[in-house]
Amino acid sequence: MQNADTRYSTVAAIRRDATRRLRAAGRPEAARDADVLLAWVLGRERTDLLAHPEAIVPAEAAAAIAVAVDRRAAAEPVQYITGERDFWRDTFRVTRAVLIPRPETELLVEKGADALRTIQAPSILDLATGSGCVGLSLLRELPRARLVATDRSPAALEVARGNADRLGVAARAAFVCGDGLTFLRAGSAGEFHLIVANPPYVSRGDLELLPAEVRDWEPRLALDGGTDGLDCYRAWVPPALALLLPGGRLLMEFGYGQWPALSALLASMGCDAAMFPDLAGIPRVFQIGRG
Repeated sequence: MQNADTRYSTVAAIRRDATRRLRAAGRPEAARDADVLLAWVLGRERTDLLAHPEAIVPAEAAAAIAVAVDRRAAAEPVQYITGERDFWRDTFRVTRAVLIPRPETELLVEKGADALRTIQAPSILDLATGSGCVGLSLLRELPRARLVATDRSPAALEVARGNADRLGVAARAAFVCGDGLTFLRAGSAGEFHLIVANPPYVSRGDLELLPAEVRDWEPRLALDGGTDGLDCYRAWVPPALALLLPGGRLLMEFGYGQWPALSALLASMGCDAAMFPDLAGIPRVFQIGRG
């Protein structure tokens, strides 16, 4: 994007130039991205900007918008530029240390909250928590719940801790740095009413086929699911079930096209798993209950 000057002094002019720049760079949602970045820099609502296209943008702000647009043109995700992502009912801070929360992952929160509403003070384990979006959203839904959240990445846990502080639930959350399997093996039987996980599930051979804004920007640690993408399910399901209280539930997200192989794997473990599709009708989450 050209350096901001007097030719780009209004909201309408900057929106037009930013959209043109992002379309030329091949960004599929150029107009929306331009609006989000403009609103973020100016600290205004998108609807307010759209209602006042004639508003003058100060030169310093116009220059900051130009920098943000150039970052997006280079395929950096909007969420890493703004440092935030809306998920469930809240806005979460995100950095390159964590996977950007996806709308389909909200299914874990929905099903998890439904499973726990009749329990007075439920205990929850969130494996590979990343930004903390799943576990912390459950705490927001369930005022007497307590959470243990784990992740291999110290930087990711710092993001999750910060989100817990901002959302006012830090007193009910504990964060543990380490591999999920190590934590599960060290746990005590019957600790949790609910275990949730959105583990790495991209097959290693498919990593280079991901869109550039995922492949080149999001943490490989949160994506790489091993040769067939199923490593975490193979390793985590048996010890996770042992940590559930009677009547407890294990909920895990999985990727597009994985359900046939994953359901066969779970059946080979003797697990009776229920599957839930996302809003697009794509198999997305499985649930296993402990009798």
